[in-house]
Amino acid sequence: MTAVAPSLRPSGTRTLTVAYAGGASGRGPLTMGQANMIRCILRDEPEQINIHDVWPVPPDTALDAVIDALRLLAVRHDALRTTFPHSPGAAHREQQVAAEGSFGVTVLDHTDLCVEPARYAEQVAQAARAERFRLDRDFPLRITLLVVGGAPRFVALAASHAATDGSALAVLREEWLALLAGEPLPSVTAYTPLDLAAEEAAPAGRRKSAASLQYWERVLRTGPQAMFAEPRAVGAESAQRRLTLRSLRGGRALARTAERTGALPSTVLLSAWCALVAHRAGQTSCVAAVPTSNRFTTRLARSVATVSQDALLFLDVQVPSFDALLRKAWGAALNAYRHSQFDAVALWEMIGSVTSERGSHFARDVVFNDTSSLPSTFAPVVARETEAPDLELDWGPEQVLPTRLLSFVHATTPLLHLSLWTDAQLFPGAEAEDFLTGLVRLLEASAEADVPLDALTEVTGVRPPTRPAGWQRVDGCWISPPDVAEGLAAALGGLPVHATARSADGTDTDGRDADSRTLTAFIASGDVSLTPGRAHAALMETLSGNPGRLAPHRYVIVQDPPARTDLTSAWLDRNILMEGTGRDRTM
Repeated sequence: MTAVAPSLRPSGTRTLTVAYAGGASGRGPLTMGQANMIRCILRDEPEQINIHDVWPVPPDTALDAVIDALRLLAVRHDALRTTFPHSPGAAHREQQVAAEGSFGVTVLDHTDLCVEPARYAEQVAQAARAERFRLDRDFPLRITLLVVGGAPRFVALAASHAATDGSALAVLREEWLALLAGEPLPSVTAYTPLDLAAEEAAPAGRRKSAASLQYWERVLRTGPQAMFAEPRAVGAESAQRRLTLRSLRGGRALARTAERTGALPSTVLLSAWCALVAHRAGQTSCVAAVPTSNRFTTRLARSVATVSQDALLFLDVQVPSFDALLRKAWGAALNAYRHSQFDAVALWEMIGSVTSERGSHFARDVVFNDTSSLPSTFAPVVARETEAPDLELDWGPEQVLPTRLLSFVHATTPLLHLSLWTDAQLFPGAEAEDFLTGLVRLLEASAEADVPLDALTEVTGVRPPTRPAGWQRVDGCWISPPDVAEGLAAALGGLPVHATARSADGTDTDGRDADSRTLTAFIASGDVSLTPGRAHAALMETLSGNPGRLAPHRYVIVQDPPARTDLTSAWLDRNILMEGTGRDRTM
């Protein structure tokens, strides 16, 4: 694998101011996608939420032509002329579209570039993500033009996620290349952001949003609170290196499986991915955020706007074989896609309410982005010692991400090309490489015949987690009662705590996977002000980054700790001061 080339010092830097005029102006409410992204922009670090892309300049293209094409895109698409005015301290509620304005292009002149100029261009684009966009005034593209020996070579840009998403940048890239080639562009018939906001505010749009919230609530109440619940899965975010797979073997196997089963290649890949994720996580279902999913209507398909909102996929993998899973996957995916447009503020209010009632923490552990059908994608620059390798793995730069497993699918034919970011605690050493190799092996096996899902370890080489004794499934979640006790004790200032998961007949459980257990926390306290409600609130504050913890169904406060604090029977003998669920509003 080829090492990343170091950044180069340009021979000259200049900034061009590009004026534009002739667009339509307007003002109106935010779209649901804009509101969702603005919430993330205000919460997350800019390098996490800004996006980037690299556009290679065709040979013999003049600098003026590059600039003119960028200017035409600004006039053509309202999203590039949109800002988000708001009063200090107030929430963002409006978008404003300007008819004219200007933007800057930073030109980096080089006498020569490194051996891998495309990789250098990607470094420049990624570095530009680190600066925040000012939502009330900035042009939403931060553009750098790399010039070598007087000839434009690459446009490296960072983009505000409030204005564009991956699909929108793909449309812009395609149209920019068409303009440089002298091709006429058709009239814009896709939704503008103001068009989309009007549709979402209509009665049908409000009903769609309400249905989406109901769907999300069902998943949040019944699915695992975190896909990766094991001792190594600690912390809310981690630094993750990108691992890229390019594989002719994978592409051929995917095509053969699709032909054998009659399923779409995208559904085959999603099914294989979910099967392997659930197997590696030791879960009976796969819950994944699928953001690039909600452009399924004609006027959304090529909309230059941020439509990116999570579709929350819930796929039950408790079936005997891969083909059986494949038959379920399309319906599950379609159900998720149909419920991926919602009021983001209402969604997070619902998430807060549901998780408090359930005593869980929603962890967006797994993210799957299939961008292979887009006209162009965020395909990273990787080593290409062979033009179409049988199986090539390439390590790229590091990012800090609030996920455990993030994937972008760039292409499925003629080769399978995808990028993976994994939590190094969960996938140490070569385990990330083993995971992607295992995915190719699963596709190859399913191309020949149906694969029993209980044979995934043998077929793929990927093993499920080994959880210590005491870990149990409670309410659909893998948890550790000792960890629950430890977290609650710390949250209550060191009070003695014992947590136990018991079956319906009142016996302590044996660690198998029944979900009908009641989790009870016993707390020894002479403090009469301690209530179940206060204990519950204290524990809820510790759940983020600790997927082995779930709030008890009942809190039992006793007067004194027993001599043997590890025995449930001993705690049951204590004098009970108060008990309850802790979910009531009064504390």
